[in-house]
Amino acid sequence: MTRIVWHKGAFMPENEAQVSIFDRGYLFADAIYEVTGVVGGKLVEYEGHAARLQRSLAELGIPCPLTPEELLAVHREIVARNDLDEGLIYLQLSRGPADRDFVFPANPEPTLSLFTQAKRVLENPQAGRGISVISLPDLRWARRDIKTVQLLYPSMAKMQAKAAGADDAWLTQDGTVTEASSATAHIVVGGTLITRPLSNDILHGITRASTLDLARGAGIPVVERAFTLREAQIADEAFITSATNFVLPVVSIDGAPVGDGKPGPVTRRLREIYIADRLSRAI
Repeated sequence: MTRIVWHKGAFMPENEAQVSIFDRGYLFADAIYEVTGVVGGKLVEYEGHAARLQRSLAELGIPCPLTPEELLAVHREIVARNDLDEGLIYLQLSRGPADRDFVFPANPEPTLSLFTQAKRVLENPQAGRGISVISLPDLRWARRDIKTVQLLYPSMAKMQAKAAGADDAWLTQDGTVTEASSATAHIVVGGTLITRPLSNDILHGITRASTLDLARGAGIPVVERAFTLREAQIADEAFITSATNFVLPVVSIDGAPVGDGKPGPVTRRLREIYIADRLSRAI
């Protein structure tokens, strides 16, 4: 089935969408993106993703060609046109085409594109068995709080994990864990959820924020501080959060089991709470 995508102001079949070879997203990775989960044909945590999109655009000085109301309407319409029940919507917005120059064009014409992907997000088999990760040095640029399309190193980290027989990588900097290749990293020690505080070192995860709020509401203590790789390896539990993984247990780090090597009770509870709460608020 050919998907219907939104590209430069119109819906069209995916094979008709074209981008200029002069687009700065192609030449300089001068673009940002967002991923919004879809369950039951509804948008999960859309408000948070829309707000982060605007923040990223403001940080890079890229104007959005649609109003907030128009952007929401496009998200809903693309779900309907593709009859998407469960999966995600990928949005990418570049500064647009201009002759190749490191200096930004004075009056950019941004390129906005959206497409859907079907994916099992509720009945994810990894939620039941957990995932394994390896550790790698964090070699990304220093503004990880901006959700840019500069994803080559995270992609390389994923490939190194795959080659090592693992599912993902946790990145480290100055002796502490920053985040996973495309998700937020968390550990649980003595029933307390520990996660790195917000800064330019990590993406300000939408699922992260909701999970911390829900944990506090459920009486689970939360401490926002950096933690070492060794702390993670000897923790009772570990997990990641992201837009389509929700809360996903980590059961092995560099070949060493976390806890008893199975998804822990705090992680399982947080996944259940997150899904129940956020699906009830989906739009």
